[in-house]
Amino acid sequence: MEDAVVFGATGFIGRWTVLHLLEQGRAVTAVVRRADDGLGRWLRERGVPGTRLTVVEGDVTAGPGLGLSASVERAADVRDVFNAAGVYRFGMGREEARTVNVEGALNVLNWAAARPALRRLVHVSGYRVGLDPRPRHPLPEAELAALYRNKGAYEGSKAEGDAAVRVAAARLGVPLTVVNPSSVIGHSLTGEAGQYLGLASLVRDLWTGRLPALPGGARTFVPVVTVDHFARFMAAVPEHDPEPGGLHWVLDPATPDLPDLIRLLADHLGVPAPRIRVPVGVIRRLPSALTGAEPETLGFLTEDRYDTGSADRVAASAGLRRPPVEDALRRWADRLVADRFGAAPAARPGGFHSVAGSRTYVAGDRTSPRLVLLHGLPLDGDSWHGVLGELDSTSPAPHPETAADRFPALVADLPGLGRSSPAGGAAADWLAELLEPVRTRPVIVAHSAAAAPALRYAAAHPGRIAAVILLSPYFLQRRPSALTLLLAAPALGRMGPDRLASTLLGPAPLSEDARRAVASAAAGLRRPGVARRTARALRAAHRPAERAALRTLLGGPVPVHLVAGELDPLTDSPVPATVIPGAGHHPHLTHPAAVAEIVRQVLLRPVVDDCPPPTTPEIMTGPRPHHPRES
Repeated sequence: MEDAVVFGATGFIGRWTVLHLLEQGRAVTAVVRRADDGLGRWLRERGVPGTRLTVVEGDVTAGPGLGLSASVERAADVRDVFNAAGVYRFGMGREEARTVNVEGALNVLNWAAARPALRRLVHVSGYRVGLDPRPRHPLPEAELAALYRNKGAYEGSKAEGDAAVRVAAARLGVPLTVVNPSSVIGHSLTGEAGQYLGLASLVRDLWTGRLPALPGGARTFVPVVTVDHFARFMAAVPEHDPEPGGLHWVLDPATPDLPDLIRLLADHLGVPAPRIRVPVGVIRRLPSALTGAEPETLGFLTEDRYDTGSADRVAASAGLRRPPVEDALRRWADRLVADRFGAAPAARPGGFHSVAGSRTYVAGDRTSPRLVLLHGLPLDGDSWHGVLGELDSTSPAPHPETAADRFPALVADLPGLGRSSPAGGAAADWLAELLEPVRTRPVIVAHSAAAAPALRYAAAHPGRIAAVILLSPYFLQRRPSALTLLLAAPALGRMGPDRLASTLLGPAPLSEDARRAVASAAAGLRRPGVARRTARALRAAHRPAERAALRTLLGGPVPVHLVAGELDPLTDSPVPATVIPGAGHHPHLTHPAAVAEIVRQVLLRPVVDDCPPPTTPEIMTGPRPHHPRES
């Protein structure tokens, strides 16, 4: 049996605690509800081997034995037990919350008390509880009912669980340390998140334009701590907290007050911050259906400050330093948006950068890409995931590196579209600034409306890029009707993912990458102004003068490769094109392998200045599903 046991090992805090214990060289038993929950894979993806990890099934709600096998239940050599199990959700009933946060916590404590070699039980509580130096448990029913009525099921259960564990530990002589984290945000370097309630839901409302007013006052304080700092602190407690019985508030006192925190993130994300503040007392008196506020969250909106002295001493002994909180908040916000606030974890997460007056969402390699991928309307950069995945899978076997190493890509959302805020000037100027840090000569792959900035950049900076691939170049295809262009904005703003998918791609079944791409686009179109700007860009792109101007740029010194779907052909092209059978206007979504093969062939060609375009068309073979054209 390993010397450290972690309960709740697949939760947001638990899995990072396992990771840092393994990094310390500890032998760890992770107690999970299902053995096939992917913890080992998650650790390997972060560079931590599982050679010293044992995963066992158990359940803190299963009574004194915790549902553990007999051999684990009898283990006598356990030194440290970490209880990160808990249920964090608003709107629960009292008994549902108590089952895990009170009874489950006591089950873990009683199990730990029976370990003869126990050095420490580290219990995760909460920063808004544990302030009473003389906790009482059990409470009379009238007091208990008042506790849950006033605080709600989640915070009430955390308060009762904290008191229960402290009282029982004193009675049984269990060497207990209680750690009280504030709002736990994503990893300090990657922003990787794992829970999307509380402060994260406030950021979601800010991002989606549903935060017209900010709850609380000018000095409302919602402190944060990054998950990696907190997990390292947890792992360090047995070695660096000299005596049991400690109560440690783990948070960053430098967290900006809530109005300043929201302004910081609004500036970073390129969205407006609310200018109005509404006192919590006013919100409590209004119906939640009117305010949109979850009543249980209001208790966290106070001006209280917390004594972190004891936690600071433990951290100093362990050599831990808090990461810069404002940088951590920005990275966390990046990852929340990339993961669509938990709806779809990003395969290639990006972040926001200032480009030509736009807060531009960018993923990938900003300095040494071999590919620059620009999306069309009404999509965003996530539309390239299928093609990038196919490039990964077609990386030649003799090369030990992955395609991400061989074909690093820069993927950006166009200004004012997808996740990027509007720019101050033309899209071509935005692209020039986006590519200013690039030190390679990449191939630009532009879908549909992105052909305009791609061609103008190539004409202005021929020595900076190797080639341009235009996928479904709209200015060489049939022009949509005036009515379609006129009705685009209201139609796009009302479309959910399913309707948008059928409109763009037809009724054929979609790959998971295509579904995710369309869902991301649909989510973006529901944000304030995005559908309107998309429709405006669509109308501007189809002006006759614009279409004619782009045709004149096809004969420049940079090789331009045209690619079109068989079902959405080029109608007036001065140069040949590669045709993808069975594809419509979005072949990178419906036929990503075919597009990836074209891209790979262009990438592997030597860069030759003044290289002419292909002289004969290529016809590729492949499946032939029906896909109607959509501009």
